[in-house]
Amino acid sequence: MTIRNRLTWLFMAMVAVLLLVVLTVIFALQVGYTQREFRQRLHDRAQVTGYIYLEKDEMRAGSFRDFEKKYLESLNDEILQIYDDKLRVRFLAEDERLRLSEATLARIISNGELYFTLGPRQALGIFYHDNQGDFVILVAAENTSGHRRLAHLAIIMGGIFVGSLLLIYILGRLFAGRALAPIAALNDQVDRITAQDLHRRVDEGRLRASERDDLTRLARTFNRLLGRLEESFAGQRTFVSNASHELRTPLTASIGELQVLLARDRQPADYREGVASVLAELQQLKLLINNLLDMAQADGAVALDEDVRLDELLWEVREAVPPALRNRLRIDLGNLPDDPAELEIKGNRALLSRALGNLVDNALKYSGPAQPVEVALRCAAGQCRIRVADAGLGIAADDLPNVFQPFFRAASARGVAGHGVGLPLSRRIVELHGGTIAISSEPGRGTVAEVVFGA
Repeated sequence: MTIRNRLTWLFMAMVAVLLLVVLTVIFALQVGYTQREFRQRLHDRAQVTGYIYLEKDEMRAGSFRDFEKKYLESLNDEILQIYDDKLRVRFLAEDERLRLSEATLARIISNGELYFTLGPRQALGIFYHDNQGDFVILVAAENTSGHRRLAHLAIIMGGIFVGSLLLIYILGRLFAGRALAPIAALNDQVDRITAQDLHRRVDEGRLRASERDDLTRLARTFNRLLGRLEESFAGQRTFVSNASHELRTPLTASIGELQVLLARDRQPADYREGVASVLAELQQLKLLINNLLDMAQADGAVALDEDVRLDELLWEVREAVPPALRNRLRIDLGNLPDDPAELEIKGNRALLSRALGNLVDNALKYSGPAQPVEVALRCAAGQCRIRVADAGLGIAADDLPNVFQPFFRAASARGVAGHGVGLPLSRRIVELHGGTIAISSEPGRGTVAEVVFGA
């Protein structure tokens, strides 16, 4: 079911229920009024009967005739009965249609007045005191005219209800269509945007001033989503372009080297030199592929269910450094907290080791052979900071904002072997573990990478 139909039926149901309640209340009030009116007529009829048969001897002839003209009106299928204090019928012949028990007559005498029903008739009994004695006057009649009025009113109300439902449905369709028109226009704009024109945006200015609230927020949300998609697509295209170039370069160099070796017979030393060159290129290719796979893993769903102690992780990273470079790496753990749990984070040990290993490798690679690299760990107040500092080449201020882009290489680093994947991979792994990473640098004075886990 479309939103327009859902809104239409919801609007129709709400108004229909409200209208039904109003009509029901009106009909109930009319039923009550009809019953009270007929009860009053029965009461008047009982009083008239009392005057006619019990007070006639005390009234002047002219007054009695005026009384008869004013009040003496027969009711439909009327029954009149007068009982004396002995519960015997007086003045009128006993009507076979009326059978009252002594208990009912006793209740009329005790209450003074009693309203009840006799089959299709409504009846009223009153206790009447006269100089001739005590009497019970009973009047019963069928409210035919009242029932006809109620039936006619029910038909009218039913017609009004059905007609109103049709009108409500039409108005509901118009209301829903008008309410959803801006959303439909917004949807049309979004529907025309494809992967080839993600630079387009939803026009927020086309919304009327009265609609610039929730719909404006929706349009802005779409535009922000399109911006993120455009950025993601651009990054993906750049990544594919750079990755294909980085993968093609060692393969092309290896194929060229092998073709040169196979062009003619050579000395064993030449073959060993060529194979060593091809091996170096393939090792670089392997390193690049491993980094790309790790980057893909960092973007996907990874189980972060290991308890990783950061101090132990730093020593593992140090052990992974080639022995020739290991003596340049200095680990500073400072004053460790008394509770070992403060040194632990939930995560993936292999990925965390790769992230910190990349930072350490960069620090060693971009600093001189005699320059030390300091790795410091500090934990306090539920937060752990790992600081990797070198005194190497440094990064220019213009290049610093781009160091986390895949395959980007600063101008000062282009003479050093690498692919520009290490820092982006480290950042994704750290963020995957709920941490942050920041790089600060000054050309000629070194670079500092700081990783923060926790609050």
